[in-house]
Amino acid sequence: MLPLELRDRAAALDAADSLARFRAEFHLPRGQIYLDGNSLGLLSRPAEAAVQRVLGEWRALGIAGWGEAGAPWISLCETIAAQLAPLVGAAADEVCVTASTTGNLHQLLATLFEPTHASRRAILGDELNFPSDAHAIASHLRLRGLDPATHYREVRSRDGRTLDEADIVAAFAPDVQLAVLPAVLFMSGQLLDVARLTREAHARGIVIGFDCSHSIGAVPHALTADGVDFAFWCSYKYLNAGPGAVGGLFLHRRHHHRAPGLAGWWGVKLDRRFAMSHTHEPARGAAALHVGTPPVLSVAPLQGALELFAAAGGIASLREKSLALTAWLIELADAHLAPLGFEVVTPRDPARRGGHVALAHPDAWRLCQALKAAGIVPDFRPPDIVRLAPAALYNSYRECLEAVARLANIVATRAHEQFPAARGSVT
Repeated sequence: MLPLELRDRAAALDAADSLARFRAEFHLPRGQIYLDGNSLGLLSRPAEAAVQRVLGEWRALGIAGWGEAGAPWISLCETIAAQLAPLVGAAADEVCVTASTTGNLHQLLATLFEPTHASRRAILGDELNFPSDAHAIASHLRLRGLDPATHYREVRSRDGRTLDEADIVAAFAPDVQLAVLPAVLFMSGQLLDVARLTREAHARGIVIGFDCSHSIGAVPHALTADGVDFAFWCSYKYLNAGPGAVGGLFLHRRHHHRAPGLAGWWGVKLDRRFAMSHTHEPARGAAALHVGTPPVLSVAPLQGALELFAAAGGIASLREKSLALTAWLIELADAHLAPLGFEVVTPRDPARRGGHVALAHPDAWRLCQALKAAGIVPDFRPPDIVRLAPAALYNSYRECLEAVARLANIVATRAHEQFPAARGSVT
């Protein structure tokens, strides 16, 4: 049982929270405190309504929905790109709402990776990035006739949790043509200095891009102003667009003259999409990187979800609350979980922290199972990380306090020991 004054403090913080009213806009799981929004955000009422709207249009209009729906399907992705662009600090024509995270990385590599000089054919990544990025890079190199063992290299972590930016800069070697890095590391929640790394890469003639899957919707970006060449992301985490929802990408205007590496009919000019010409007439800007017909039923909830971002005052207000929630979690963890064997591995500097808090513990798997049984939904990442992700739009300070209290109780009473250890666990 944590001190009563902490509950009073949490209540005061919640009472002063200007975003608290948005909790009512989400379908909150009954009897649970949901802290897994960095894996899958919750369904909002506007997102649900957007899907229902498109279903109604399909029912009433059939194929005419491409041109006659309230938000015509033929231009729906462009409409949403304009809504999304402020979240990443980009112009609307630099954003494309399309495909999936990995599919978009493949497209960007096909468009921007140019191993034309024998001395400059390497792609740089890092050992802590989400595995799918590494899979895509390795397979792309093989498609280009290059050996990943030679032409793909990863920046190593000094502590297994975070990346030292000096090590990244040192890895910008003369033979590197392109670099792909995470904006926020999915394990520890470390936020990299995107502007600095972009400057350092460009000073060495390297094209650089960022996987923003764990930052978009939680962290403001200034991709255009920072000069980032490309970026890509999913929309089912902090953007709350639903499981497997459509992804997105950013392509800086300096690259808009390039032909898409993977061309398809949806990447042509809007007014030529149904012209059926075998000549590819690329759309203006990042929209040229569309390939096939967008999954409208997967696109619609993103449009609805973005309505709440606008109503909440934009990404800056969400970032302010997100930082306050994670600071609160870290403070509580230091005081009440550290004595029980937990270590906060998320950077404490707000400028270097994303939207979640990672706690290391040797029995993390069983602790996560026990937390779920106690009504808290966390996330486990092997080998020893419990991730807690308070979403600014629907989580409260009280919920963060309650999560720490229940976790402390589980450890103190050894309640987690009834759960089997995960295969390959460090326990």
